[in-house]
Amino acid sequence: MQRPAPLNGMRHIALQVQDLEACERFYVDLLGMRLLRRAHADLVYLTLGNDNLSLSRASDPTGDDPQRLDHFGFVVDRREDVDAWHAYLREAGVVVNSAPHDHGDGGRSFYCLDPDGNSVQPLYHPSVSGQRLS
Repeated sequence: MQRPAPLNGMRHIALQVQDLEACERFYVDLLGMRLLRRAHADLVYLTLGNDNLSLSRASDPTGDDPQRLDHFGFVVDRREDVDAWHAYLREAGVVVNSAPHDHGDGGRSFYCLDPDGNSVQPLYHPSVSGQRLS
């Protein structure tokens, strides 16, 4: 089994937050990120130009759930690389939670689990894919 084209960095993080509006202001107004896309009232995507931060409103309004990391994504250079990684990881016996799917913003991805149960997303996204960092 041959590994697909190399991953191009971990440049996507998805966080669940209690106060979506306050967190968006923090990352945009204080840290200088810009709004990439507002998917809906409970989900925004921010960027510094070579990354992608997803902020979603936490499903636990009490804040009792300490888990805030929803998933992290490894960027690939081409849309078809997502499918190659999906086939490769399935063949390797990795738990794959979803088939590759297209996003409304031109992205494509799927989710799998690392051995400790963390959700990992191989991701093609037109705003960050193909920007090979040295």
